[in-house]
Amino acid sequence: MHTEKRTVVVIGAGPSGALVSALMKKQGRDVVVLERDRFPRFSIGESLLPQCMAFMEQAGLLNAVEQGGYQHKNGAAFAWGQRYTEFDFREKFSPGPGTTYQVPRADFDKRLADAAEAQGVEIRYGHTLVGVTLQQKGAQLCVEADGQSYRIECDFVLDASGFGRVLPKLLKLERPSDFPSRRAIFTHIQDNAEGRFDRNKILITVHPEHQDLWFWLIPFSDGRASLGVVGEEHFFKEGVPWEEQLKAWVAATPSLASVLTDSQFDRPVQSLKGYSADVTTLADPRFALLGNAGEFLDPVFSSGVTIAMKSAVLAAQVLGEQLEGNTVDWQQQYARPLQQGVNTFKTYVKAWYRGDFQTLMFHPNPNSDIRDMVSAILAGYAWDEANPLVRESDRRLAALVALCQ
Repeated sequence: MHTEKRTVVVIGAGPSGALVSALMKKQGRDVVVLERDRFPRFSIGESLLPQCMAFMEQAGLLNAVEQGGYQHKNGAAFAWGQRYTEFDFREKFSPGPGTTYQVPRADFDKRLADAAEAQGVEIRYGHTLVGVTLQQKGAQLCVEADGQSYRIECDFVLDASGFGRVLPKLLKLERPSDFPSRRAIFTHIQDNAEGRFDRNKILITVHPEHQDLWFWLIPFSDGRASLGVVGEEHFFKEGVPWEEQLKAWVAATPSLASVLTDSQFDRPVQSLKGYSADVTTLADPRFALLGNAGEFLDPVFSSGVTIAMKSAVLAAQVLGEQLEGNTVDWQQQYARPLQQGVNTFKTYVKAWYRGDFQTLMFHPNPNSDIRDMVSAILAGYAWDEANPLVRESDRRLAALVALCQ
């Protein structure tokens, strides 16, 4: 079996893989990306947060994205029965971009990967990592492509495989998430809803009776949209077509049904269950887990791509130091800083399913300063410790909810 030697191997060419490989290439590192699929390929998670813009600019990928003709996004809208509120991300506590895009991921991911390749990154499509042996320094990888196998000896592995969670499975790093098992049913539709909702914002709609069942509607620039419903397993029926169930839940939610009254379902409805995930460790001197490969919370606040890109930026910084021969501490310099923002998002996700966040969000007399702080977190600035709601997020959110009640 042929063996080659490389410095850095990235698993997956999605957003975090494209970003981290471009950042490593900017450092002058030898980097190769192994991607199991052929691009473009369908992926869910289409609503970016403004914090992503700074990360893409840092990696030299933003210009390519700005040329994509994607739907402008300046905030998030929330509907629950007759109640409606929205956050404008340009009105936020934290500095940084206040707008971003809503993107069909098939096109967006390919555009990012192509931009990384244009910077000199080598991406091998159709190459699957099937085995890994961690060594005293670095790792040995077994890769399959076109029915053939080969080995790569490398100094470091960055797992950007997302829901594939390649290294957590191969290295047995997975552990149960502390979130209940939920299911998402989703598709892309021709929404035919121009003028019925603000296309510059993602629309999150809460079911009128079941507060923990909710929908996303993410408009694209071509008149299509991503539509999904999320809830615990008991809300859904095995054996009943997913499209039938999604349409039934929409019909049972009048505010959303009125928006989608002329919509056309023209793509198969898919389902994803038990998506929340966690691991025993995020990194050591031989590997690091990026984005969803490490921990995925929930899609409600569209935090997935932002966390993935933040992890890519942090990992590139620490790995660059390590490859220079400096002593680094992956726990202190990567895992803990990354987890700080993840925990902030986690606070708000848990509050959402308890109903606490709705109590704050739909309060009839909101405090503008507090809304700006919340808006910053919803815009992805969950690592800004200058924001009082980022520091001690659990305690301070609980105090705010108590005041609202």
